[in-house]
Formats: sequence, C-alpha cells, structure tokens
Amino acid sequence: MFAIVDIKGKQYKVSENDRIYINRIKDDVGAKVSFGDVLMFSKDEKSFQVGAPKLSMNVEATVLGHVKDDKVIIFKKKRRKGYKRTKGHRQQYTEIEINSIK
Repeated sequence: MFAIVDIKGKQYKVSENDRIYINRIKDDVGAKVSFGDVLMFSKDEKSFQVGAPKLSMNVEATVLGHVKDDKVIIFKKKRRKGYKRTKGHRQQYTEIEINSIK
C-alpha cells in the first residue's frame, strides 16, 4: 500500500512506517501532522485510485526531528579583477514518520 502525497509543493511516494525528510515545517518534535493533498493511492500493485486533482484521504505522520543538510558552498570569481565571494547554505529539513494512510 502506498500513496503519492503533495507536501509543501513536492510530491512524495509514502507507505506506512516510512521515514522521509521534507522541507522544514514549524511543528514541534513529537507533534502529529496531517497532509490532505493525496494525489494517488494504491492498495496493491494492480489497482490505483487517481485524484482529479486530489483524493479525499489523509496521510497522518509524526514529527521525529529537525535536521540540516550538508553545506553547499557558493563561490564566485572574476579573473584578473580581484573579485571573490564565498557563501554557504544549509537547507533545513524535518524528518517525519508516516503513521497511517486513511
């Protein structure tokens, strides 16, 4: 059993007891969250329910923690001009565990 769910503009294929990383949400660790934008659902590999555009289902999950991704270095340089700029960025994610698909 799996579902395709839209969470903050990105689509994820989830099953029960899956742990996935999504873009950071403001809920606290241990909080229960619900996502209502279910685009597709399948009980087995042979039958599918496809929404037009959504199904009337919910995916319930628990927030496990907030983490940061590895640092990405942005480096700009123009040769022979003395121009150099270095920046870094760490994307913030939230780890969730899927409890049920209803």
